Order: sequence, then structure tokens, then C-alpha cells
Amino acid sequence: MDEIAAHLGMSKKTIYQFFADKDALVEGVIEIEIEKNVSECSYQKTTAENPIQEIFMSLDKANEMMTHINPSLLFELEKYHPKAFRKFSDHKNKFMFNLIKDNLVKGIEEGLYRADIDPDIITRFRLASIFMIFNHDHFPPGKVPLTQVLDEVTYHFLFGITTHKGEKLIQQYKIQRQKQ
Repeated sequence: MDEIAAHLGMSKKTIYQFFADKDALVEGVIEIEIEKNVSECSYQKTTAENPIQEIFMSLDKANEMMTHINPSLLFELEKYHPKAFRKFSDHKNKFMFNLIKDNLVKGIEEGLYRADIDPDIITRFRLASIFMIFNHDHFPPGKVPLTQVLDEVTYHFLFGITTHKGEKLIQQYKIQRQKQ
């Protein structure tokens, strides 16, 4: 709390007027981040031309976010702030689950994703693969940038579920990303 107060240029007493303790402060930050995530995802879902572009938009946003967070964040959140971690987990297991599943169902309907995939199973796989990249046993910090790992995992995921029509869009969006 001393470091936070110093960074903000205020006293700890001022912080404690708004937050009972560090756990409450962390929960407040998590709530703000969840609200931002819901807003961003809703924007991407409504503005994307198709489900594949929605995933690429999400990928770009996630990569931007990863440049600003510590890879140990989830581990530390779970270990030191379990209530805040539960809020995050609930968000992941409800909102993000439904978002991914809706994307899969829409992609199947549009002929971009294979009709033979099971949206529930693939949604669980996608969530697990996204958060697996934060596991230090699999991806030790400093070895490979998390943004590169997320890109590879996402491309692997997409190529595993798309039709030929969808593959063409993946290539198109990959080229657009490389130009940026």
C-alpha cells in the first residue's frame, strides 16, 4: 500500500477512505478490468465482419494488454487475493465461455467453421489454451514473448476449426496484421 500511495502521490490514509484493505483494492481493479473486457468484447462482437475477424480483433487487444501485465499476475492473484481471483474465474467461466461459444456457433452457421465440431468442447479447449500460456511450467517468463505464444496458439486453434472458406479469411487477416 505504501508503494501504491507513493506512485499515486497520495497518503495511504486517502486510499483507505475508498478501500478497506489491499484485497478490496485488488477486487476493485479486477472489477474495472472485467467491465473493460466486457465492453471491448461487446464492441468486437458487434463490429466484426465475421467470427474470424472477431477473433483477430480480440487477439490484437489481448496482445496489447499483455505488453502491460506481469505474466505472474494470475498466479499471484490466485495465491494472495482469492476473492478477486474467484471474480476473475467467474468472468472467464461465464462471460468468456459464452462469448467463445457464440463465436463458434455463428462461425458454423456462416460456413467459416467446420460443422462437425462440438461448440461446448471446443469452447473449453479454447479457454484452457488461452490461459495455459500463463503457466510458467509450460512457458517460462523471458523465453518467448507471451504475445508470440498467444498468436501461435490462436492460429493453431483457428486452422483446426475452419473450413476452406475460413482459412482464406485467416490468411487475409494475418497479412493485414503483418502490414500493421
